Amino acid sequence: MTNTAPMRDELRRKIIADPDVILDDGDVMRALMAANTSGLGENVVDLRGVAFERLEERLGRLEDAHKGVIAAAYENLSGTNMVHRAILKLLEAPDFDGFLEDLPELATILKIDGIRLVLESAEACQAPKLSGVSDIMKVAEPGYCEFYATMGRGGSVRKVTLRQTSASDAVFWESAENWISSEACLLLDFGSSKMPAMLVFGSEDPHQFSPSNGTDLLTFFAEVFERAMARWLA
Repeated sequence: MTNTAPMRDELRRKIIADPDVILDDGDVMRALMAANTSGLGENVVDLRGVAFERLEERLGRLEDAHKGVIAAAYENLSGTNMVHRAILKLLEAPDFDGFLEDLPELATILKIDGIRLVLESAEACQAPKLSGVSDIMKVAEPGYCEFYATMGRGGSVRKVTLRQTSASDAVFWESAENWISSEACLLLDFGSSKMPAMLVFGSEDPHQFSPSNGTDLLTFFAEVFERAMARWLA
């Protein structure tokens, strides 16, 4: 050490200002740890200990990232399986009445807390804006589904809309279901000769239908639902 040229001030300042330059360089760290440490004095920092701490931190971050990936993959697989089971249930209906009777079971399969089917009808113009045919099925005037999905704001209309709700927004959820905190609006298109419709899923969990969530599975479910229901509307 006594024979080694003193470290240049500029290099010393850089290392002090950004020690990661040394700690993140594998070759430099290996050279430092391989050096003879005898007689270095009590003020010398054990770089091996620092390196091991840094490696432990990286390993911890890597493990957390892996856990996040595994959890996301499991959640996606679980959601896919639920949608597939719900679709199989749709295809089992022998007639339209059976199709409607199966809707509450779809809610159980999909692990949601409420489900509504809204059908637009020209005859609804002579009736209240939204009338109930049953607890599950509602009839609305033309244009109502798109209006509800966009909250009256217009603009581009998506096949699936996810959002948080409050008690003041609760149009479909009666007093027993006023704890619905998020919903998914699935717009249904049965062709140019038929009026549109909408499926609405409600959840007590405000994050189940968060706008930041993906909509691929629900879009697929809506397209299958359209084809299944079209059989009874023909």
